[in-house]
Amino acid sequence: MRLNYPTNIRIINVPCTGRVDILHLLKAIEDGADGVYVVGCLEGDCHYLTGNLKARKRVNYVKKLLEEMGIEPGRVEIYNLSAAQGPRFAEIAREFTARIKELGPTPVRAGGKAKEKAA
Repeated sequence: MRLNYPTNIRIINVPCTGRVDILHLLKAIEDGADGVYVVGCLEGDCHYLTGNLKARKRVNYVKKLLEEMGIEPGRVEIYNLSAAQGPRFAEIAREFTARIKELGPTPVRAGGKAKEKAA
């Protein structure tokens, strides 16, 4: 659809959001991502039945962990979209990037290096 979204977004394809593990989300932040969001099928419409519900539980768990560590839980999010919602995907990318820019760089960095990455 040739939609525009921020160039600092890194897309990682998985067969189902149910494959996204807590460690994947935490490792992304540790490796320098200032924010991570997961985009999956609409709830109740998962091709693998409950994968998106599992992903939502995992994202919510990571949010709690981040909060306990004194890191803003808004750095991790999950959205549910259908494949036909490309314009909404681009809108979410812009909104999430703006949110992360407001929060600033994550206090967690591998090796203690502070470099700017939005999402």
